[in-house]
Amino acid sequence: MPNTTYIGTELDVFGQARNWKRYLRDLANPFLTGDVLEVGGGIGETSCAFRSDAQSSWTALEPDWQLATRLHRRVADLSQSVRVVTGTIRSIQRAPLFDAVIYIDVLEHIEHDRQELEEAATRLKRGGTIVVLSPAHQSLFTPFDEAIGHFRRYDRRHLQALTPTGTTLIQLAYVDAVGLLLSIGNRVMLRSASPTLRQVMFWDRYCIPAARRIDPLLGGRIGKSIFAVWRRD
Repeated sequence: MPNTTYIGTELDVFGQARNWKRYLRDLANPFLTGDVLEVGGGIGETSCAFRSDAQSSWTALEPDWQLATRLHRRVADLSQSVRVVTGTIRSIQRAPLFDAVIYIDVLEHIEHDRQELEEAATRLKRGGTIVVLSPAHQSLFTPFDEAIGHFRRYDRRHLQALTPTGTTLIQLAYVDAVGLLLSIGNRVMLRSASPTLRQVMFWDRYCIPAARRIDPLLGGRIGKSIFAVWRRD
């Protein structure tokens, strides 16, 4: 809804995680061509990191009007244009269709996730993709997750069960194995309610480069986040 208010406060802190955004961009790049719809544009960090000449168009959808205002200002100076829409997936008409619909750390904020992905699939061209990156492992759900509006974390089985009608799951992998170890350590020892900027910068500067080397060796079997791609048949 256009009057939705986002309750999280972490966007500015994690917006500093440049290595993480580049890692996600490289994971998603093979699927980000043609016309792209980004659901949950936030303050524009994903749009700025992912937008390139590879896309014909980019639409960033954000339900919180205050965040949408910041998003609009953030992308205004990009060399490639970004269209900002305030609303939810239902604010997007079913024509024209998109080549990709992406949810980067967004799906966990949506209560009715199955219905959301079904709606996204109806906005796809034939052969188009839905790309999702979300926090993994419900056992790691913390008060911080709840405080920023997460309804859940995901595992392989959960995302497989959400496969929208008329699509095929073509990629499913955990990412950031190093971050998983940090999350487990925090849960067992530090019990921090929320990460500080210093902790986020340490993770981004040292752990993400290590994870980029380690994750392929582990074959996507271990990680703090989970990455999934569905293709419309």
